[in-house]
Amino acid sequence: MTEPTPVPNDAGGVSAGTAGSTHADDRHTDGTPARYAGRDSAANGRTAGDRAGDTVTTSTSPAETDERPDADTPPEPDTADAEAAAPARTEADVAIRALWQEFATEPSQRTRDRLVLHYAPLVKYVAGRVGTGLPTHVDVADLIQSGIFGLVDAIEKFDPDRGLRFETYAMQRIRGAILDDLRSQDWVPRVVRSRAREVQRTLERLGARLGRTPTDAEVAAELGISLAELRELYGQLRLTSVVALEALVAEGKESESVVESLPDDDAVDPAAVLVDRDNRKQLADAISQLNERDRIVVSLYYFESLTLAEIGKVLGVTESRVSQLHTRAVLRLRAKLQEGAAG
Repeated sequence: MTEPTPVPNDAGGVSAGTAGSTHADDRHTDGTPARYAGRDSAANGRTAGDRAGDTVTTSTSPAETDERPDADTPPEPDTADAEAAAPARTEADVAIRALWQEFATEPSQRTRDRLVLHYAPLVKYVAGRVGTGLPTHVDVADLIQSGIFGLVDAIEKFDPDRGLRFETYAMQRIRGAILDDLRSQDWVPRVVRSRAREVQRTLERLGARLGRTPTDAEVAAELGISLAELRELYGQLRLTSVVALEALVAEGKESESVVESLPDDDAVDPAAVLVDRDNRKQLADAISQLNERDRIVVSLYYFESLTLAEIGKVLGVTESRVSQLHTRAVLRLRAKLQEGAAG
């Protein structure tokens, strides 16, 4: 009996099916009992491969698989997580497609609001990108508010049947709405803004080339204009050189609020309040130490705002006598206050 020749497969091994079938046919032709001719091709192929020099084992018999129940390796964690997250993503995509179909067939504010809520993070992302190159006084919240209008406009004008991704289309509409709102708030014409950028680039280019600050004549020559036209252009560019008051006041300081740097004329000085309260207490103590007539004169003159003649009528004395009593009371009060200050 001639031994079958192993047929190399793509991997350089033996083609088990070819070897097995050839070997089975030879055994059957030579009169081998039929019970051996009925073996499966996988077992015959393995036998042929072993007899051909154990070139390669291309299949495993069912018996070997049953004898090794632990041969199956569990899936890796990353693969399991991906498989678990796939149904959630699929459900979300199906829900969004259903919303788009509902909005296309019967547009309603409820459906539009649900789409706006779903794509709202897109507005925050675009506003953050646009706000990167803007001055610090521009609030990102204002940009987001403008971007919401662009998102609503994109939802109302988007056609899902065209096969385009809504995110790509909406980002352009959101960015355009934000830029339009910024331009509407700018009092400087766009031509002046363009000239300002041109002058700024020219100054930077000449500074790098000359290694110093360029003169007006050099800038005018680089721009191709006269010196008088350059000075006129500088006058127009003054409109673009606007600095926030808070940024100017807070330069080099820890405080960033201009309110904290402005004086309040109506504010009460705590130190002055304490001094006034102490003076009043000392004066009250000094008045309490005067005799009765002197206290009456001081009270009527300073607290009741009566004249000396009116005080004389109250006390039943002449005006000159009231004047003497007043002078005596003032001298005594001054002496007592000086004693209190010295003590």
